[in-house]
Amino acid sequence: MEKSTITLTRKIQLVIDVPSDDKSQMWEKLYRYQNRCFRAANLIVSHLYLQEMIKDFFYLTEKIQYKLADEKKDEMGIFDRSKTNTTARLVFDKFKGEIPTDILGCLNNTIQSTFSKNKADYWQGSKSLMNFKKDIPIPLPVKCISKMKYNPEKKAFCFNMFAIPVKTYLGRDFSDKHLVLERLLREEIKLCNSQVQLKDGKIFWLAVFEFEKENHGLKPEIIAEAYLSLEHPIVVKANNVRMNIGSKEEFLYRRLAIQASNKRIRAGVAYSRSGNGTKRKQKAMHKTENLENRFVSHHLHLYSRMLIDFCIRQQAGTLILKDQEDKIGIAKEQEFVLRNWSYYELQTKIKYKAEKAGIELIIG
Repeated sequence: MEKSTITLTRKIQLVIDVPSDDKSQMWEKLYRYQNRCFRAANLIVSHLYLQEMIKDFFYLTEKIQYKLADEKKDEMGIFDRSKTNTTARLVFDKFKGEIPTDILGCLNNTIQSTFSKNKADYWQGSKSLMNFKKDIPIPLPVKCISKMKYNPEKKAFCFNMFAIPVKTYLGRDFSDKHLVLERLLREEIKLCNSQVQLKDGKIFWLAVFEFEKENHGLKPEIIAEAYLSLEHPIVVKANNVRMNIGSKEEFLYRRLAIQASNKRIRAGVAYSRSGNGTKRKQKAMHKTENLENRFVSHHLHLYSRMLIDFCIRQQAGTLILKDQEDKIGIAKEQEFVLRNWSYYELQTKIKYKAEKAGIELIIG
């Protein structure tokens, strides 16, 4: 049976809401949690890989049992506990008192799930084993969040995270983050286990929410056909109505202009006035950092939103992306197209928006 809910992630900046004298202590706590998560994650993956590789140790005698199960539940089992609990107990014992066990438990479950999904690819050699870096996000279980409320004086949503008071910083919120948090307080949507990312001296909450799928009364027998092209990012038709979404001039030429601008800035860095070393000389580069990525992401969100709105207006319950495999194949052969026309990213944004609206997506 098809699920009636969908999970979506929102990236929300957080600010530690304590006096300045206590902030360093809170930051130290968060960085300690991040370090322990980094070490624990790599330990868990190493042990999971070793457990699976025991089956391939062909030089062991036939008397050796190698079923990865609890010996109490299966006579062939080699564990004295459940498979999930092996790695959980490993990191609990190693980092006891340094980090809450709720965080380690959430981390263990996530890695176990991902490992199981990719296990076949690991053995075929088509995917490398997971490797975690020091900037790993910290798991944030729902039970580690408390006292969430909206503070009119601070104009922010405030709550405790790992017993650390924090408040949201939404800035000029052009998305739906404020509305989503209001719905969360009204218990209209559900908060799931999330993550906390520490980056460039800032805290970002990668909040995962569970939404009910939208009900627009769509008709599955009405089919909308869409295809991606160079002249227009998306061309769609349904019920004898045709619509062009975006244009080459509006998307491609603007993107090329940003690339050319970045190239000129990089070439001129050597001639920029110094004063504080590289920081002063590279000031212009930092101002335009990620400008192209932000431009592309915004426009692809806009295009995919316009496509789904068109399907809703036409009551189309089925959306077919035609000749998508051929388009991706052509893009791979032509370097210019592959570099400047984000077919796969656009397809990904269309996919989750279609699922949220209750539209069946078929990729041809």
